[in-house]
Amino acid sequence: MTIQQLEYIIAVDKHRHFGHAAESCFVTQPTLSAQVSKLERELDIILFDRTKMPVIPTEIGVQVIEQAKRVVSESKGIYELLSQLKGDVSGVIKLGIIPTLAPYLLHRFIRSFLEKYPNVKLQVEENVTEEILRKLKNDEMDLGIVVTPLSEPGIVEKPIFYEKFYTYISRGHKLLEKPEVSLADLETDDMWVLQQGHCFRDQVLNLCNQSKFERMNFHYESGSLEGLRNMVNQYTGVTLLPELATLSLNEEEKSRLRKFEGEEPTREVSIVLTRSFLKKKLVELLYKEISENIPQEMTSKAYGKIVRFK
Repeated sequence: MTIQQLEYIIAVDKHRHFGHAAESCFVTQPTLSAQVSKLERELDIILFDRTKMPVIPTEIGVQVIEQAKRVVSESKGIYELLSQLKGDVSGVIKLGIIPTLAPYLLHRFIRSFLEKYPNVKLQVEENVTEEILRKLKNDEMDLGIVVTPLSEPGIVEKPIFYEKFYTYISRGHKLLEKPEVSLADLETDDMWVLQQGHCFRDQVLNLCNQSKFERMNFHYESGSLEGLRNMVNQYTGVTLLPELATLSLNEEEKSRLRKFEGEEPTREVSIVLTRSFLKKKLVELLYKEISENIPQEMTSKAYGKIVRFK
């Protein structure tokens, strides 16, 4: 049994296709198939049901592949350990970030981080939380920047900062008459929210009266915060924006922001990773860079009242 063979069966499990798995491993399909078959003979088991399309692992294959992932991960740990002992800051980081953070956070730290650590290659992918967690667990991604707490088994959460929710209101709207808004004020017929799949939508609906929202005679759900902002600007209505998304608004737009009365609802933003992730030094450096490039008051957990998922 070799590490290479274990990497091959992990690839087949990921792609559910021998040809695609071979491409991802930069070998020919006959080479990969031969090594998988050799491993099956050595273990005296069948790892994959080849009669199905896509190819699926057998019941025992599922368990072997899970163990193989741990073995491959631990083997990579030798290189990571040596790198840390040498003080070498290099390698690839595959980073996932949710869409309600990416446009407002990435530009704050990417340039300075890469200038300080030019031997680090950062690959960033925008995706919803559920998909980021799936890729973390399948070792397709190294780190995620998402909204927490999640309490997801096997996932470590490292809170970075906290950002408040603001109400963003259209011109001439009656809510502009108020210096601050209450949660009851959100029970309006013209509240705009993100489409399903976004954690920010869940948090907004936790604050709002969802039954009121569902009775709107014009139903619009955007895939981005910019879409919601444009709807408020060009049409009419109310939406909620997280704090970083408000910092780039012009002065006229900022005049249409309203805080919440009392303890302000806030979301916690964290780096998330699997417990087995080995590049601990890179995590600390990335954490430090993000923390230093946002308003410092946002790094305090006492910044507001954290809004949890349903």
